[in-house]
Amino acid sequence: MEAIKALKSRRSKRKFLPKRVPRKVIKDIIDCGRLAPSAVNIQPVEFIAVTKKKIRKKIAEMTDRGRFIAKAPVCIAVFSRQTKHYLEDGCAASENILLAAHAHGLGACWVAGDKKSYAVKVRQLLGVPRHFKLITLIPLGYSEEDPQPAKRKLKDVLHWEKY
Repeated sequence: MEAIKALKSRRSKRKFLPKRVPRKVIKDIIDCGRLAPSAVNIQPVEFIAVTKKKIRKKIAEMTDRGRFIAKAPVCIAVFSRQTKHYLEDGCAASENILLAAHAHGLGACWVAGDKKSYAVKVRQLLGVPRHFKLITLIPLGYSEEDPQPAKRKLKDVLHWEKY
């Protein structure tokens, strides 16, 4: 898929078909996340691919807005070592994952992690060391929905020289 087309057509998807995502596809998507830029090329981001339904259900129950994680065939938990720019680095990796999922014909959605009350519980559930912070949870799978394009237009958000 062409990059600009992928950027302009990606949408958050929260309803998934109960169809297994091949491990090869999951690995490729996470590889794209790994290749995201990081400050001073520290590369502090690591990933956990959660495919077991029981674990996804527990994660979904912990969240405040991610109950649909339980129905996604995969949930990628994005973690970062606590560095000066951990959040920026983790967000760049998360966006790469969302775009790679879209390029593979999968739906995905960004579920907040950092600064959420459940972040430590998710970290503990997944056995992640204390010096890592949860950045995002990204449920993904074959989508059963086709959301509408964003409502905001370029003319509403672009300013030249000053606000």
